[in-house]
Amino acid sequence: MTDKNTIRILTVDDHPLLREGIAAVLSSEVDMALIAEASTGMEAIEQFRTHRPDITLMDLQLPLLNGIEAIVAIRKEFPDARIIVLTTYAGDAQAVRAFNAGASGYLLKNMLRKELVETIRSVHCGKKRIPPEIAVEMAEHHADDSLTEREIDVLREVAAGNANKIAADHLGISEETVKAHMKSILSKLGANDRTHAVTIALKRGIIEI
Repeated sequence: MTDKNTIRILTVDDHPLLREGIAAVLSSEVDMALIAEASTGMEAIEQFRTHRPDITLMDLQLPLLNGIEAIVAIRKEFPDARIIVLTTYAGDAQAVRAFNAGASGYLLKNMLRKELVETIRSVHCGKKRIPPEIAVEMAEHHADDSLTEREIDVLREVAAGNANKIAADHLGISEETVKAHMKSILSKLGANDRTHAVTIALKRGIIEI
């Protein structure tokens, strides 16, 4: 049994070593208890229903159902759920998606030892936590026109090395439409060419490979 003042934590990550690392960090905190673990998005939802944790630590790269989808599902059922995203990706677009889905905190995995405990306490108190460098990126791109879903589809095709004609075939649109989308993408991202656009999109977490 945990004390009523103890912060009860669910950790979700498909890497056992990372879950062990988190467990080790939390074990020395008298006001925290790791009450459940999950390795997939579906497991995360089931474990949340079973245990109703105070804080959920959620990886974004999960098999079958990703972290963003799991956050959306949990928050739909439990609007008060407090979820902290743990990720290796520093991209602002990824962070925006996480907060739009309902996350309360965002933490890079390389910051876990220094920042995890303080972030958990902060989010448990109702605050939002985001690393300063990601907050700066988000502010910088706040006024940008975001890419449409179709533009992101086109960019994924380009990132996979596909020419316009092949991208058009895969997406069921004309080659001219692909070119028009590409022109819009370059403008929105401030990119010089296709390769530059892919580099920017990967760095910002707009697409993943």
